[in-house]
Amino acid sequence: MDGDRRGRRACLLSGAVFAVCMAGTTLPTPLYGLYQEEFGFSELTVTVVYAVYAFGVIGVLLLAGNASDALGRRPVLLAGLACAAASAVCFLCASALGWLYAGRLLSGLSAGLFTGAATAYVMELAPPRDASRATFVATAANMGGLGCGPLLAGVLSQYAPWPLHLTFAVHLVLVAASAACLLWLPETVRERRPPSSVRPQRPGLPAQVRTVFGPAAIAAFVGFALFGVFTSVSPAFLAQSLHIDNRAVIGLFVALAFFASTAGQLAVGRVGVGRSLPLGCAVLLAGLALLAGALRWELSAMVVLSALVGGVGQGLAFRGALSAVAGASPEDRRAAVISTLFVVAYAGISVPVIGVGVLVGPLGLEGAGLVFIACMAVLVSAAGLYLLRRPVRAGT
Repeated sequence: MDGDRRGRRACLLSGAVFAVCMAGTTLPTPLYGLYQEEFGFSELTVTVVYAVYAFGVIGVLLLAGNASDALGRRPVLLAGLACAAASAVCFLCASALGWLYAGRLLSGLSAGLFTGAATAYVMELAPPRDASRATFVATAANMGGLGCGPLLAGVLSQYAPWPLHLTFAVHLVLVAASAACLLWLPETVRERRPPSSVRPQRPGLPAQVRTVFGPAAIAAFVGFALFGVFTSVSPAFLAQSLHIDNRAVIGLFVALAFFASTAGQLAVGRVGVGRSLPLGCAVLLAGLALLAGALRWELSAMVVLSALVGGVGQGLAFRGALSAVAGASPEDRRAAVISTLFVVAYAGISVPVIGVGVLVGPLGLEGAGLVFIACMAVLVSAAGLYLLRRPVRAGT
């Protein structure tokens, strides 16, 4: 019993470390308007600055997605925290656009080092009987951390001094505390391999994972694409179309989507993995429809509803996808397979977001958003129909 209690405590503590790292990746969201005033760049540049983060994540996952399987979880996570600290320093020193690119790239490197390794670490620290709860802790730490970032930055930048600096100073303190926690937590990889075994890898999957991975990855792609647009473009839409320029409110709007995702993930325990994926696709489709209405009629209430409904759909689909893929993966390749899932998910954050930024010039925010919604609706509908015809087995 004492062992179970220690395992649960370690699981929750590692989840808190995971959340701190992920919060750092969304801290700039409510601050982009201030940076635009400071450095004078366009909405397209905002989306490129945002997407640099995703390229950093994907690069790490492809080049070192299996690093924690070989070197151990803690060394890789400590390296991720070092990148997060360096990112915060770049934003603290930002005096030109180049600092923002560097900060976002380092933030992406930190998230890339954390996503697969931290998810596996949280699951491994938990007692065996708490496997389902550990999956929720891992995914909730990911999405909850992403939601806390814009909320923290919005409140501090609106109501505290030094709006472009205090947020990142606070995050540096949290990163230091997280590093201390990691040094206290145990290592879970028993047989470590030399650093030479960490090599660039193509996104590959064991045979037993492939049938599960395809539809799960599509659902993750659309969910992350929706979050990418919320995080990068919605502050401009709220300011320009709805005349909401309070950064705390903007941060809350964005955070709602991530917190709703956590609620959707919690519902998977009752819905079941087999049903959560197609249901998540259907709810994501409803969230996209509400976002289209918000863009078309410029209604703040529909923005809130689209964040809540889309977030729940993303949470259902994401945790269902992660549970199915992790459950089907062999233990010695679990972190690498999870990293491959995140490669697809973060491609959803980068490519569609840049597409929206390109279209803003000729079509405006509304037109670009509606084109994005139409494309994502086709994808998520196809994935949902496939999952209805060939559902993931509940015991996967």
